[in-house]
Amino acid sequence: MKKSVSIWCFPGNKTLKDAMKQAKEAGFDGIELALNEQGEMALDWDPFKVKDIKLYADSIGLDISSFAIGLGWKYPLITRDADMYKKAKDILQTGLRFAGILEVDCILSVPGTVNPDMPYDEAYERGVAAYKDCGKMAEEYGVTIGVENVWNKFLLSPLEAARFIDEIGHPWVQFFFDAGNVLLFGYPEQWIRILGKRIRKVHIKDFQTGPGVFATLLNGNVNYPAVTKALAEVGYDGYLVAEVGPISPAFPEYLIEETSRAMDKIVGR
Repeated sequence: MKKSVSIWCFPGNKTLKDAMKQAKEAGFDGIELALNEQGEMALDWDPFKVKDIKLYADSIGLDISSFAIGLGWKYPLITRDADMYKKAKDILQTGLRFAGILEVDCILSVPGTVNPDMPYDEAYERGVAAYKDCGKMAEEYGVTIGVENVWNKFLLSPLEAARFIDEIGHPWVQFFFDAGNVLLFGYPEQWIRILGKRIRKVHIKDFQTGPGVFATLLNGNVNYPAVTKALAEVGYDGYLVAEVGPISPAFPEYLIEETSRAMDKIVGR
């Protein structure tokens, strides 16, 4: 398996190219970029600007492992509002277009949330319908949509997550698995074995179950030897993408270096 780092691990004032250069110098094989409303890699970016980022990555020997669309928190596909759904679908299409230019094979998608105004059963039905619809776009762009398990009170078990993907029934809609996000209510190695070939990308982070806080890699309760063993068993040999928030404004580079060293242990280098 190869190691990548999310652009979300870097301070917000760091440019894409500076972050990519730092990731390469820290020993990462790739980086995960993300779509934004404003700033770099924004919704209104010209395709030539996106291509320039790809050319820069090639010039320094860094892969772009994946492309994240966190805007699903603000503009969810799971909604009753027709205008909101159109906005969310347009954002997803932009992400697929950018991913194609970046030669990325999978984008991360946050589907929406279960809340007092969106019951679980309705969210499930709307989610299946939405991703069936969006799967057609994904196929056109040749980029898989990876539905991620996030803290949205939705898809709370591996059996349900597998069923969700199966009911969508589109080969271009699969799962973007986050190992750290399930630790409050499950075991990532069990999720991996149940999801199996449905997993297209993997996020890794760590979590301390006692105090209930996220931690730097290998400083939490994720059993990473069990995680990598399970991934090998299901035939996953792609990128592990670290998603750990910046923790030291004074020494922002430290987190990237520490994460790279921890990932060497995780992937067995």
